[in-house]
Amino acid sequence: MDAVILAGGENTRMPFLKGFLEFEGKQIVASNVALLNSIFRRTFIVTNDPALYFSLDAHLVGDVIRGKGPLGGIFSALAVPNVSEVFVTACDMPFINVILVQYMTGKWDGKGDAFIPLYEGRSQPLFGIYTKKIVRIIEEYITNGRRSVREFLQDIQVRYVGQEEVMAIDPEGRSFVNINTMEDLTREGGRVCLG
Repeated sequence: MDAVILAGGENTRMPFLKGFLEFEGKQIVASNVALLNSIFRRTFIVTNDPALYFSLDAHLVGDVIRGKGPLGGIFSALAVPNVSEVFVTACDMPFINVILVQYMTGKWDGKGDAFIPLYEGRSQPLFGIYTKKIVRIIEEYITNGRRSVREFLQDIQVRYVGQEEVMAIDPEGRSFVNINTMEDLTREGGRVCLG
């Protein structure tokens, strides 16, 4: 299994690139690459601006079909020829719990199309495992102008990590926090790194 960090977002609500925001002195994307490299054989960053990420120990992949959001990023990663299944996360998630990632990958048995945690009654699709079996379905979905990952999950065979299992490891759901606005950044104790 490989890991994927989605970094192709439009960044419309934040005046800075979210992956380069700092928490506890480390940029989110650099910290997450290091964490994922400790678990997975390879880490991919899906981005349309690869020059920003050359310094990181990750493989870079461009969007196959631009402007299709996270679903397009998942599609791009799964379209890589020798990728069969991926653990997906996003570049703006600073509190990934390594034990939860290891729990999910250890419990995953390859049955179904995806393996997604539940928290507060909602699926958490940007912290999940996806298989190459869904590539054609994603392509059809996004070429028809559909972008919602949660809607997409209704059209494939998803297995879920129960909320009780998640809360036993990450009771406050910190793994699923993402930084979309300056208010989020301030509330979560991060800072902008200007150089």
